[in-house]
Amino acid sequence: MTDLAVGVEGGLLLRVLSALLREDVVGWRTRSSVVREADGSWLRLPVPVPGPVPVPVPGSHGDALLMPVCPDGYQGTYAARLPLLRRESDGAELTDAGGILRALRDLADPVDRGGFDAFAAECGQALDAMRLHAGTRSETDALLTRCYGGDPGTWTGLGGGLAHDTLAARADHPVYPTSRGRSGLSADQLRAYAPEFHPTFTVRQLALPREAVAVVGGSSDSDAWLSPAAAGVPGLEGSHLVLPVHPLTADGPLRDALREAGLGGRARLVEGPGPDVVPTLSMRTVALSSRPADHLKLPLATATLGLRNRRTIKPGTLVDGAAGQRLVEAVIAREARFRDVVLHADETRFAHAGHELIAVLLRRYPAGLDGSAVVPMAALLCPAPGTDRLVIDHLAERFYDGDPLALLDAVLALLFDWQTTLFAHGIALESHQQNISLVLDKPARGGGDRRTRLRLLLKDNDGPRVNLARLHDVMGQQALDGAEFDDARIFVDGDRPVLDLFTTITLHLCAGSYAFGLARHGRAPLPRLLDLVRDRLAEAVERLGTGPGEPGALLRTHVLDAAELPVKAMVTAGTLLSKERSGAADINKHYTTGPNYLRRTGPS
Repeated sequence: MTDLAVGVEGGLLLRVLSALLREDVVGWRTRSSVVREADGSWLRLPVPVPGPVPVPVPGSHGDALLMPVCPDGYQGTYAARLPLLRRESDGAELTDAGGILRALRDLADPVDRGGFDAFAAECGQALDAMRLHAGTRSETDALLTRCYGGDPGTWTGLGGGLAHDTLAARADHPVYPTSRGRSGLSADQLRAYAPEFHPTFTVRQLALPREAVAVVGGSSDSDAWLSPAAAGVPGLEGSHLVLPVHPLTADGPLRDALREAGLGGRARLVEGPGPDVVPTLSMRTVALSSRPADHLKLPLATATLGLRNRRTIKPGTLVDGAAGQRLVEAVIAREARFRDVVLHADETRFAHAGHELIAVLLRRYPAGLDGSAVVPMAALLCPAPGTDRLVIDHLAERFYDGDPLALLDAVLALLFDWQTTLFAHGIALESHQQNISLVLDKPARGGGDRRTRLRLLLKDNDGPRVNLARLHDVMGQQALDGAEFDDARIFVDGDRPVLDLFTTITLHLCAGSYAFGLARHGRAPLPRLLDLVRDRLAEAVERLGTGPGEPGALLRTHVLDAAELPVKAMVTAGTLLSKERSGAADINKHYTTGPNYLRRTGPS
C-alpha cells in the first residue's frame, strides 16, 4: 500500500510497524503466529494478562494484538500492510503511533519503557516534518526550477548537486521509519536551515585563542583558512583563530559548550554575519555559496535516525575521517582501474577546541566537476520538481538512452567492483546513499567513444570496519597503521564484521533498495531487478577468486548464498533501548537478520 493511498500519517505508521516487526520489538517476530483471515494474513502477538494469573477458562487463549501483514522480502519476511493494530478481545483498532507505542510499551520490560515514549515523540516530529514537506512541495519545486531548471538530468556541478540534496532530503530512509524528523527543531528553524527547503543563510563566527584550537591538515600554514583576516575580523591576527559556527548552535547550546571547554571568558562571537552558505543533505554540512566545492561540516545539537544518533562532531571522528580517506586512496593507488573513477573529497583539514560542539571540517571536492551531473544516490528515486517522474528517469534520458535499468546496471557494476575490492583488502565502508554521489558525463560530440562516463564520488568515511590482519596480508608495508585512527571499534578480528557492514550498507542500501524501489514504481518486475543485482555482484565476486579462504568465496557463502542476511536494527539501538540493554557497541552497526532476496534455491 502506498503513502498516497493511506495518507501521510498512514504511510509513516506502515514504516513504523514494519520496523518494529523487523527488529522483533516485544517479540513481534519470535512470539507471534500467523493468522489467516478473509482480507489476508495477520500476526497474532499474545498479551500477558496483568495482575495475578487467573484460573484458565477452557477454550480461552487470553488477549492478543494483531498486525495485518503482507510478504516483504527486502528487510523482513513480512511488512505491515495496513496502518493499524487490532486488539483481539474487543476488536478495537489502534491507528496512531502514540496509541500503538503505548500498547507496546506495556509489554516491554519496565526499564525499557522510556525508550517507547521517546520513539513516540520521534514519530510525532517525523509526522510534523512530513506534513510540512507535503505542504511546501510546490513552493520548493518552484524554487529549484527557477534556480536550476525543471529537468534534474541537466543539473550540473556541485551547485546542481545541492539541488539534488534538496530532493533527497524530502525522501524516506530505506530502513529507518522516522528519518525525516530532527529532534528539537521547530518548523521555522527547519525552513530556515534544513536542506529540504534549499535556504541560503549566513554562518556565525567564533573567535578563540589560538592556543585553545587544535588545527590539522593542509600545508605549513594549515590554519590560514581560520585566520581573522580570512574571516574579515580585524585586530585579532596572531592571537586568535576564527571558527565558523552553525546559527542553531550559536543561538542555542554554544554558551554551555564554551563553559564546559573552559573557554567561557576567552571566546566571543564575532559581530556581523559570516559567509553565505546552503545546507547539504546532512544539514550540519553546508556549502559556501561563493565556492560550492568547499563545504563546512559544523556540529548541531540535534539528532536524526535515532535519539542517540546526535549530529555533534566528536574530535576523534575528524581524525578517523582523514584516516579513512587515506585508506581509500591507498587502495586506489594499488588498483589502477579505479584511478580517476573513484573520487574522494579531501577531508584532511579540520579544527576543534576539544568539544563536540566546537569543531569544523573543511571538505574540499575535486576540481573539474562543473560540467558533470553530481547526484547523491539518495536522490535517484525522488520525484523531479512538478512531476511524479523520478530523478533516475531524467538521468537515464540524458545519459542512458532513456533506460533507467541501464543506468542502474552501470552503477551496480562499478559499485560492486569497487566495494568487493575493498573487502578483499579487509575493508568495508559506511558509504551509504548519502555518502556516495554519482558523477555522470555525457560524451563529447564527435568523440569516438559514445558511452557515458560514470564515476563515484565518496565522502565521510570515518566509520569503516577493517580486518587489520587481512589488510596487512594484502598491502604489507603500504597498509595504514591502526594508530592513525581514533576509534578502536574500527579494527575487528576476522571478516564477519566487515561482511556485515558490506551487506547492510552496500548491498541493502545502495543496491537492494533500488531493485525494490524501481519495482514498486513499475519500472521493471522485481525478479528481473533482483537478477540484475545478483548478477553484477556475482561477477565482482568471481573476479576476487572463489577458492577456499579467498575473499570471493566468503562473499559467495555469506552474501550471495546465505539463508539470511544481517539487517540494521536501527530503532532498537538508536532510540528504544540503551546501549547497555541492546548490547550495541555502535548504534549504526547493530543487527538483526532478514531474508536473502538474492538467494537462488531452484534452477536458474
